[in-house]
Amino acid sequence: MKRLLIITYYWPPTGGSGVQRWVKFSKYLPDFGWQPVVYTPENPEQLARDESLLGDIPACAEIIKTPILEPYTVYRKLTGGKQGEEINPVNARKKTWKQRLSLWIRGNCFIPDPRIGWVRPSVRFLKKYLAEHPVDAVVTTGPPQSVHLIGRGLKRALGVHWIADFRDPWTEMFYYKHLGLSAAADRRHHRLEQSVLDEADTVISVSPPVAADFQARTQTPVVLITNGFDEDDFAGTGAAAPESGKIRLVHTGLFAADGNPLNLWEALAARCEADPDFRSRLEIRLAGKVDRPVTDAIRARGLGDNLVELGYLPHDETVREQRAADILLLPLRQEPEYAKVLPGKIFEYLAARRPVLGIGQEQSAAATVLRDAGAGAMYDWDKKEELLAFLDAEHPETAGIEKYTRRALTAQLTQILP
Repeated sequence: MKRLLIITYYWPPTGGSGVQRWVKFSKYLPDFGWQPVVYTPENPEQLARDESLLGDIPACAEIIKTPILEPYTVYRKLTGGKQGEEINPVNARKKTWKQRLSLWIRGNCFIPDPRIGWVRPSVRFLKKYLAEHPVDAVVTTGPPQSVHLIGRGLKRALGVHWIADFRDPWTEMFYYKHLGLSAAADRRHHRLEQSVLDEADTVISVSPPVAADFQARTQTPVVLITNGFDEDDFAGTGAAAPESGKIRLVHTGLFAADGNPLNLWEALAARCEADPDFRSRLEIRLAGKVDRPVTDAIRARGLGDNLVELGYLPHDETVREQRAADILLLPLRQEPEYAKVLPGKIFEYLAARRPVLGIGQEQSAAATVLRDAGAGAMYDWDKKEELLAFLDAEHPETAGIEKYTRRALTAQLTQILP
C-alpha cells in the first residue's frame, strides 16, 4: 500500500464539512490502495472538536502530532474575549480598538497567519521522520495557509511529490482586505502564495472560480475537487422527516455576523405579525457556532420565542437536524469575494434532500450548485417577497448529487496522486 502524508491543522476535526474533508478522504483512501499518514498539531486552538468523526479514520492510518505555539491564547487575553461573543473579530461590523489592534498585528506580524511558528519546527521534524519512514506523496491542506509552507519546505529539502489543497482562497479570501495590511505585508502574502502555486506539483481547489483564478496565475496543474458528503453519514439517521404542523428553518455550522440575513428575519416577523398560526408553527433552529449579532437580530424582531439555539452538535445529530428541516438556510457572507466560495455545508444540505434557501449573490458558485442539483434557490439579500414565497412553494427532490459523494471525490483525488 502506498503512503500519503497529510499535513493538516484540524485533527480531530470540527463538524464543518470543509474541515471534515481530509478525514473523509482518509476514510476511503485505503480502498484505493493508499495509507493515510496524518501530521497535525498536538494542541490546536479549535472552536469545537467532534470526536464522533474519529470513527471514520481507518485502522491503518498513522497519526503524528507535535506541539504548536498558539498566539490566539494571547489574543483572547488581549481582547478580553468571552464565550458566546464574536467568533472572529473580522466578522464584527463595529470593532473595538483592541480588536482593530489585534487584527493589525495578526495581518502584519504573523504572515501568512498566526500558525507560522509551526512551520520551521515541522519541517525539521518531518525531514527526520521521512528519512526513516518514506511516503509516496505529501498533501498540505489550508487554511491555515502556513501549512502549505511546510509542504514547500519539504519539497525544497527532499524533492517530495507535493500537492497543495486550498479549501479557501488566500489573498482573494473575503476577509483578506480587512486585515489592515501594510504594502510590505501585502506583497509578502502575494509572494508566498505565488511560491506555493508555482512550486507544488499539483494544486487543488474546491471552487470552480478559485480554480480558474489559480490556473491563470501558474503553470502548475490546478485540479477542481469540491467538498462533498458521506453517504454513510445519512444511512443510519432513520427516516427523519419534518415534524407535522411545524415550519422548521434550520441552519447548521458557523453562522457568521457578516452573513446575517436581516431581511429574512424582517420578512418572517411581518408574516408572524399578520398570521398568528404561522407564528405558532415557526421554528428557527440554529445548530453550531452562531455569532451573537445573528441571535440578537432575531430577538430584536420579536422572534425570540421562535428561536431554538441548539449549540454545537455531534455530526450525526447535525445530520438528523438537516433531514428534519422544512427549509435549510444557506446565508452567504456579504462580501463580493465570497461569490467564489463554496461553503462546505452545501453538500450535506444536498444529501439531506431538503429544500435549500440561499441568501446571497445570485451568480455565486453556491447558487450554481443549487441550480444544477435542483436543490433550491439563491436570492439576493433584499428580496423579501421571494424569500417568503420560497417557504410556501412546492420543491422537487434534489437530483444529480452522486458526483459529490466522498467516495467519488476520493477516487478523483487518487487520479492525481503519483
